[in-house]
Amino acid sequence: KCNADWFCGNASFLRAARAGNLDKVVEYLKSGIDINTCNQNGLNALHLAAKEGHVGLVQELLERGSAVDSATKKGNTALHIASLAGQAEVVKVLVKEGANINAQSQNGFTPLYMAAQENHIEVVKYLLENGANQSTATEDGFTPLAVALQQGHNQAVAILLENDTKGKVRLPALHIAARKDDTKSAALLLQNDHNADVQSKSGFTPLHIAAHYGNVNVATLLLNRGAAVDFTARNGITPLHVASKRGNTNMVKLLLDRGGQIDAKTRDGLTPLHCAARSGHDQVVELLLERGAPLLARTKNGLSPLHMAAQGDHVECVKHLLQHKAPVDDVTLDYLTALHVAAHCGHYRVTKLLLDKRANPNARALNGFTPLHIACKKNRIKVMELLVKYGASIQAITESGLTPIHVAAFMGHLNIVLLLLQNGASPDVTNIVKTALHMAARAGQVEVVRCLLRNGALVDARAREEQTPLHIASRLGKTEIVQLLLQHMAHPDAATTNGYTPLHISAREGQVDVASVLLEAGASHSMSTKVSQNAL
Repeated sequence: KCNADWFCGNASFLRAARAGNLDKVVEYLKSGIDINTCNQNGLNALHLAAKEGHVGLVQELLERGSAVDSATKKGNTALHIASLAGQAEVVKVLVKEGANINAQSQNGFTPLYMAAQENHIEVVKYLLENGANQSTATEDGFTPLAVALQQGHNQAVAILLENDTKGKVRLPALHIAARKDDTKSAALLLQNDHNADVQSKSGFTPLHIAAHYGNVNVATLLLNRGAAVDFTARNGITPLHVASKRGNTNMVKLLLDRGGQIDAKTRDGLTPLHCAARSGHDQVVELLLERGAPLLARTKNGLSPLHMAAQGDHVECVKHLLQHKAPVDDVTLDYLTALHVAAHCGHYRVTKLLLDKRANPNARALNGFTPLHIACKKNRIKVMELLVKYGASIQAITESGLTPIHVAAFMGHLNIVLLLLQNGASPDVTNIVKTALHMAARAGQVEVVRCLLRNGALVDARAREEQTPLHIASRLGKTEIVQLLLQHMAHPDAATTNGYTPLHISAREGQVDVASVLLEAGASHSMSTKVSQNAL
């Protein structure tokens, strides 16, 4: 029991730290709990507070003796964690309190590397201003600049390059010339070193860099001096991938004219067409299609270029792809169509375009979700209305028996629920086990419960084991919903198949307030279950 109490106390202390509950944390510390106690991953209160951005709590923990550079099992300090999470104010506090700004985790990651990786610009700037060493590389040879470049974080790249006054970021000189489109310097460098494909620590060649910045002049020079047009950096990225992502038509044309592989795939399965479509570069998309880019190429997740264009709300790219006969209902590994993707993102224009091109509004994903289910789940009202207008079924059922109104009710999207009801959705349609009212009660969605009841929902509808919405609300302690259901004449003594009434259930779960409301409404405290138990 003592061990259990100790474990529970530690867990509660750490939960309080994660939640930013300063008073509770202080209370635990005064009771004698170790300030540096940690969970199974080595995360202590300081780490958790830093991650969630609780500045005041971080300051309090440090003042009470928490070790500023204590590390997790992976070697991450609070500064690593705050930098990764983009918690700029926490970063400032930690640095001012003496945190090691160049601390390296087990894999060699520094706080600056983590901030650059996630494009947290304010954190990157602050760390550089306070002595962060950007030449420190990971075990794999990646510097902060390399990872920012790899991730396409242009602003972070610019800041890191601006602060590289001593040229110590492990980016070879030819790469710098490629970035600046400095053909004179590049030519001079190539005279001294004939390797046009010299790699940075991240595996990028000067041609990758030229492609990124759209520097056609230096790219032409590099290709003339023997640079490999399809040189693959880490993750399988070629210069054509980079140029397509950046949307430089002239660069893409140059690389294609020099034999760039139009169907080259990255480690994740991205082709240049995927890159251009995802970034919304319609002219590059058109050029690649004219040159024979594969329309049906798939990423590892089964995404086609059409899915990616839809995801980014890139209408012109979608048009080009469809004009070149991309199947409008092409599916991913999870059977998601581009219409599912557009509905998820709330992209009205793309949704309308796809529907006008006869996309199936009732296409079912692997889990049975239709675009309408997804629009209802994500509260995409305009898209939802559009889908219904184009024939989406409001009674479509998922593999788990959910209709759109079940989904909207559970999520608490009142306007969606109202629109579905106005379009003929039944408030009492049952899925495998429950109605929309059960779902709303379970999720504590008071206004949705009120709406459903006003629209004629059966207050005592039965679900699995003959449970009513009142049973569910009672079990979960949803007092306001319990009151609302009772006001609409819910039977306070409705029994499940095992004879449990809402009062039995509230008593079992310790829901005192609910039990009081039920008793006031006339619930019987003497009724017994099938195993002869009463509420007492």
